[in-house]
Amino acid sequence: MMKKTIYSPAWGIILFLLLITGQSWAQNVGDLAFNEILVLNDSLNVDEFGDNGSWIEIFNKGYNTVDIGGCYLTNDLENPTKYWIPSGDPITKIPSRCYLLFWADNKPSRGILHLNFDLRDSKVIALYDAGGRTLIDKLEINQPQQSNISFGIKEVENEEGEAVTKWDYLDKITPASNNDHTRRVSSGEQFVKYDPSGLGMTMIAMAVVFTSLALLYVFFKTIGTFFVRRTNKAKKAKTAEGTEVEHEEDLSGEVSAAIAMALHLYHSEFHDEENTVLTIKKVARTYSPWSSKIYTLRKYPN
Repeated sequence: MMKKTIYSPAWGIILFLLLITGQSWAQNVGDLAFNEILVLNDSLNVDEFGDNGSWIEIFNKGYNTVDIGGCYLTNDLENPTKYWIPSGDPITKIPSRCYLLFWADNKPSRGILHLNFDLRDSKVIALYDAGGRTLIDKLEINQPQQSNISFGIKEVENEEGEAVTKWDYLDKITPASNNDHTRRVSSGEQFVKYDPSGLGMTMIAMAVVFTSLALLYVFFKTIGTFFVRRTNKAKKAKTAEGTEVEHEEDLSGEVSAAIAMALHLYHSEFHDEENTVLTIKKVARTYSPWSSKIYTLRKYPN
């Protein structure tokens, strides 16, 4: 009889966790995007050499570290591999939700973050993957750029009052940082505005607790049912193979005593030869009349 392989649900849970963690660890250059540029940097921030130059800010919008090393930056779509970003350097690794600044000063000899083109005469900038064919992000520089005013992603409200993002001139430059530094109402403050008494928060908390308890009950009930069924299947399989599975708790005390007595009589040979016939055997003992009391003195001597 072939044995069936039974997979525990724990293996499924472990596989699910591995898939999640593997996906979260995997880096994706598709999370990289242009966030801000400064074309005419006449008298604002300077690089490590003390020069004012154009710069490009790239944002990692993902929730894992992404290495931009090996990718390409260009200001000419006909030449997508114009500047190769060297790989294997820690400086090219962009942490989650962080920024990296490239100086477009046409001075690549100054380091990895200095490009071999300038933005002053550029009409477009593009980022390609390591293959040099897949376009990751592109920005067309059509608007006339203003001196010392950066051009970046800005959050505005549309006609429906929803927050949307668009490229626009920024109030102040924010190299290697978030474009919007204005104070915003937090989600907690917004919730207090709609629920000043805290009743809604209490109801939500109770709902979360009881829902969690219900889910835990269903989970452990399912696990218990699974193992009980697996045990029953194992018992039936052993019985089908000719192995009788019994437990001591299934036998009463009288049955156990009868079995013990039968075994004792069987081994002592005090048992009937047939089921319906009582067998009585005469035991013959050999002895000498000289040692028998009936042949000795019956009366006390005078």
